Amino acid sequence: MDGNGRWARARGKDRTVGHREGGERIRPLVTQCAKMGIEVLTLYSFSTENWTRSKEEIDFLMDLYVEYLIAERGELHSNNIRFVQIGRREGLPQKVLGELDQTVDLTKDNTGMTLALALNYGSRSEIADAVQAIARKVKDGSLAPDAIDEQTVSNHLYTAGLPDPDLLIRTAGEMRLSNYLLWQISYAELYVTDVCWPEFDIPQLHKALDAYAARKRKFGSVPG
Repeated sequence: MDGNGRWARARGKDRTVGHREGGERIRPLVTQCAKMGIEVLTLYSFSTENWTRSKEEIDFLMDLYVEYLIAERGELHSNNIRFVQIGRREGLPQKVLGELDQTVDLTKDNTGMTLALALNYGSRSEIADAVQAIARKVKDGSLAPDAIDEQTVSNHLYTAGLPDPDLLIRTAGEMRLSNYLLWQISYAELYVTDVCWPEFDIPQLHKALDAYAARKRKFGSVPG
């Protein structure tokens, strides 16, 4: 969800204004995706690299997560949406972890769309954590090295149990992957828009989905 800061600066406002405005985009888009029958929606909210930002901005974002989780928990549950977090828990403030856990617990039995919040997430860290978990199983004898395959790796990622993404939407014209779901997006379709996240609305979502629907996915094979 890129472009919050740029959107705010272009209007002579503080970056935090952009973050708050960006937060307002989430509810209508999540609700729309759920109504359309989308199975999983993942929002890349805070990367492991984002800790290098100013303390003031980080503190604001952490407070915003707490505010969002409290405000949206009931809405998610009433819409039968299951909420999960992907990313490392270590480093997140306890107040954020508490609200994450409450939201996960409340919605864990919901059977509709899964909303995955990538918070304190980095794909290289995710893969390293998966390799360590697999190595521990090999060491204790519960997993044979020859039995390790692609599914084994997938089963040890933060996204275990979730399908690989079909579509990656990148806002604010960013033409890079930014350490996001590097294993999982091997065959995802990429859609890049110059629209900053605070202006990415439902018509913009439909535009991205229409572009995706018009593509012919080959998964490395020769089309018939």
